Amino acid sequence: METLKNLESQILTAIEKIRDLKEAKTALERRTRELEALVNQKNEEILTLTGEKNSIKAQIESLLAELQDLE
Repeated sequence: METLKNLESQILTAIEKIRDLKEAKTALERRTRELEALVNQKNEEILTLTGEKNSIKAQIESLLAELQDLE
């Protein structure tokens, strides 16, 4: 009878651990999705800033070329 109670206790402990692990997994999956969304947002910002930088660079090069023509 004692063996059966020990087995029951072990099973209940295992069930509780499984439940905790499932909750932790769900939380980690949610956090992963949040971080992936943030990375995607930052990548879009980088692309936008790179485009702006290239545009400004082209404008500066054009202005420098005009200044050189004046000399």
